[in-house]
Amino acid sequence: MTDGAGRRLIAVTQLPSPRLQQGERTFVGDEPIDAALALRQHERYRDALRRCGAEVVVLDANLACPDGVFVEDTALVLDDVAVMMSMGAASRRAETAAIEAELARWRPIARVRLPATIDGGDIVRSGRTLYVGRSPRTNDAGIAALRSIVAPFGYAVTAVPVTGCLHLKTACSALPDGRFLVNVDWIDASALRGGALVPVPSDEPWAGDVLVIGDRIIVSDAFPHTAALLGAASAEVIPVSVSEFAKAEGGVTCLSLAFGA
Repeated sequence: MTDGAGRRLIAVTQLPSPRLQQGERTFVGDEPIDAALALRQHERYRDALRRCGAEVVVLDANLACPDGVFVEDTALVLDDVAVMMSMGAASRRAETAAIEAELARWRPIARVRLPATIDGGDIVRSGRTLYVGRSPRTNDAGIAALRSIVAPFGYAVTAVPVTGCLHLKTACSALPDGRFLVNVDWIDASALRGGALVPVPSDEPWAGDVLVIGDRIIVSDAFPHTAALLGAASAEVIPVSVSEFAKAEGGVTCLSLAFGA
């Protein structure tokens, strides 16, 4: 399948580490993770990506990195360039080399460098605007560095304060119709000037993280009310189980880097 510009859809993924239990956690507890179940859930997640028409790349280079499965944090892939992140957690910075090697097959590479820090999970793209969370993992220098890299390609960058969760994407996703799915209690939603807001149901505060690929939306099956809300807007909603990754503070966007090739 191709994207809206007639290109192949590629989704880069990384198999979960057997050390997933040892990953960084900030806003969640230390609940035990079933590593075997995580592997099965990742396989089904990849199946969902294929259902969206993506050619799935499965890497195993970062198995020694506890959080390596969360490839979204390592990079931002735009039509013109792949921007490698300078990740906010020092324990995760070894992940980027293997992902850069894969992305270099598809895009020119630019890099954000320390002391600037930025995670891909803090970046929500809506058209030619990149909303970037000012969060525990992304600082002002990281936002400024990204702005300087993407401005020549015609992208604007808007900072969004994040106070109640790890990343902007934990609480905000851009929907296919231009609206934003948001948890307004965790971010300063007034910074999202590009479209109307769709608040997550009050009993599903973690549901702001959904993966949009074309006109399809991958949603955690832990959030049935959110899935129904999105389905009512005529989107095709694909539920997946990601319970073990949620225990490691991850969601459906975290597990892939999807782009047109």
